[in-house]
Amino acid sequence: MRAVVSLAALYIAFHIRRRQPGQCSGRGIAVGVSRILKCTGFAAAALMVVCLTRPAAAQVTLGSPGDPPHIAFGAGAFDVTPSSSNKHGGTAAEFRGEYRFGDVGLWPISPFIGVSGTSDGAFYGYGGFGFDINFGPSWVLTPNGAVGYFGRGSGTNLGSVVEFRTGAEFAYRFPNLSRLGVAVHHTSNAGIGKRNPGEQSVVVMYSMPIR
Repeated sequence: MRAVVSLAALYIAFHIRRRQPGQCSGRGIAVGVSRILKCTGFAAAALMVVCLTRPAAAQVTLGSPGDPPHIAFGAGAFDVTPSSSNKHGGTAAEFRGEYRFGDVGLWPISPFIGVSGTSDGAFYGYGGFGFDINFGPSWVLTPNGAVGYFGRGSGTNLGSVVEFRTGAEFAYRFPNLSRLGVAVHHTSNAGIGKRNPGEQSVVVMYSMPIR
């Protein structure tokens, strides 16, 4: 199970770089690793402790062809590392809802659609794809990417109405195929707007199967 922790850490580190004073990156705001870890601290630590106490002989597999579609709900924090150069917005509560199609013949890729909103009135409607990396029957790491329409409300200005989101979800799969996990994502406009501060979000997700 140490492989699960290593993969998750490598994925987060890939998207997060330290920012020099006064520097702003065109690919999104660069942040300190310690700040993102502080936001995920208790939830991630709980998952890792349970994971490391389980037997380590689990087999790694791709895709979840036996899983039905899921409806997922989540709550967490949007823009957990706000830029000091962004005068508007900042960290806000985030709420998500997703429909995950499951195995639709694109193994191991699974499509999804979703909406999210923040306490600052921001809205994001999106669609994308993900794939499961299974560590035995219970632990699942799901890298994913999406694109969609973003309305800022009174919150953080991400520089465009078209925003791209990349990240991963690390979850526990229960015997009834529902899941509980933590999702970490980076959202930016990939440089298509004049401004591209980017934002990082951390959300606790629960998904339940549709029979």
